[in-house]
Amino acid sequence: MSASAQTPAPAPETAPETASHGRLTHFPITFFATSMGLGGYTLALRAAGGPLGFGAAPYQVMFALTVLAFALISLFYLAKAALHWRAVVAEWHHPVRLAFFPTVSVSMLLLAIVAMSLSRPVALALWSLGTALQGVLTLAVISGWIGTRSFQHGHLNPAWFIPAVGNVIVPVAGAQLGFAEISWLFFSAGLIFWVVLLTLVFNRLVFHDPLPGRLQPTLVIMIAPPAVAFIAWVRLAGIGPGAVDPFGHILLSLGYVFAALMAVQLPRILRLPFAMSFWALSFPVAALTIASFLYAELAGSDTHLRLATALLAVLTVLILGLVLRTAAGILRGEICQPE
Repeated sequence: MSASAQTPAPAPETAPETASHGRLTHFPITFFATSMGLGGYTLALRAAGGPLGFGAAPYQVMFALTVLAFALISLFYLAKAALHWRAVVAEWHHPVRLAFFPTVSVSMLLLAIVAMSLSRPVALALWSLGTALQGVLTLAVISGWIGTRSFQHGHLNPAWFIPAVGNVIVPVAGAQLGFAEISWLFFSAGLIFWVVLLTLVFNRLVFHDPLPGRLQPTLVIMIAPPAVAFIAWVRLAGIGPGAVDPFGHILLSLGYVFAALMAVQLPRILRLPFAMSFWALSFPVAALTIASFLYAELAGSDTHLRLATALLAVLTVLILGLVLRTAAGILRGEICQPE
């Protein structure tokens, strides 16, 4: 018998995980950060419509696009949950991605705020569902942080602010819908966890290893809590023109402080390879833009109006860049890949 006949045929190569499961398995929960960013941009356009004179049409068009984006992302993630439940469970147990689950409820709350100008029943339905989901996710995420799981200092990053940000968004529409007590409850929870997490995050940034490149854009999230809290405080306290109190001034000023701090870091961040975490840049800038337009209206400040207009221009360029880069990443197959 010849040597070639005695040699067993080579075993076929094992197909890679991505081929056997498809890209849907790796569709990340972080995709909902896009609907957060688009929702924030929609609200920024609404805030600018009156002062800049371009009316309601731009934000209404953007609202429709945001609803479409949120619906598509939700559809894909529900399909992932139905077909690849273990992958969803793995994300829930991931020490970094866990904090991104409240982006779902935050996106719904942002849509509810926009809907206030279009349909109060729709706004009420979105706000009720978003608030209930935000409450459940906040308790679940924080329970996961302080439960039996072991987290390392390297797991902590500014994305952990997202549950806190979600809580202070609740009163923005909730106070106007007549749910004062629930709004105060969520506002209080958001503030206290923001202060706690701010201390922990700064400790991690100063005394431990730098954030990995993919998480560097999440630094900008630090702008969002005080900016959103200022908007929520105005709604809860019923502050009118010329009546901004010291606490409101402190919250807005803290937003500017963090924005200045992040502006110094931005050139380094923008040199990093693109990842879905870059969408973390969008909502904080949108929140500060809205807060600036609101303060300009309340205080009659031309300086804040000019600042808000400049921030809106930056936000517009940022959103356009993120949309184009995300679309390119999808077409190239760079997104929805295992890490």
